[in-house]
Amino acid sequence: MQNIIIFGAPGSGKGTYSDEIVARYDMGHISTGDVLRSEIKQGTELGKIAKGYIDNGQLIPDNLMIDILAKTYDAQPAGRGVIFDGFPRTIAQAEALKQMLAERHHNMGVMVELIVDEETLMARLLNRAKEQGRADDNEETIKKRFAVYHSQTEPLAKWFEAEGMRHTFTWEGSKEQMLSKIFNFLDTLK
Repeated sequence: MQNIIIFGAPGSGKGTYSDEIVARYDMGHISTGDVLRSEIKQGTELGKIAKGYIDNGQLIPDNLMIDILAKTYDAQPAGRGVIFDGFPRTIAQAEALKQMLAERHHNMGVMVELIVDEETLMARLLNRAKEQGRADDNEETIKKRFAVYHSQTEPLAKWFEAEGMRHTFTWEGSKEQMLSKIFNFLDTLK
């Protein structure tokens, strides 16, 4: 299986669908959110810096993310493909990821874009905050994250399209329907 970049707004299900894809295709999985939360929990220097950005609804600086990503990618089992969950989020990050992978004689693979309306996203994120106690999922911070997504991350979809990698999947009310569409596409890549 080739590398997959899962892409979408906060709350679109990137983590949920990544887990399903990883389980079905036995891939590696790099969730930048999980990596960052681990660094924060461990109280590392990177974690302290990252927490300041996250608490304000901002993206982590590119140089920090690329360093983390390269280290995490190199630790993945070889030959199975990796799903990138939550990265890249800007065109500069996408270009840096493309370069980092090229240095390893790998390519970016495909981009799976999850399209979900903003009202559904807000409800999901507020529910997640209650269930998981995530401080970064309050209404004010969520609105900031949506604004950052629309201004900095959403334009990246056009970059992926120009690279011939963009494949979109629109939420139609059921996780199972969405998974079926995604799996049907990914099965063609084997």
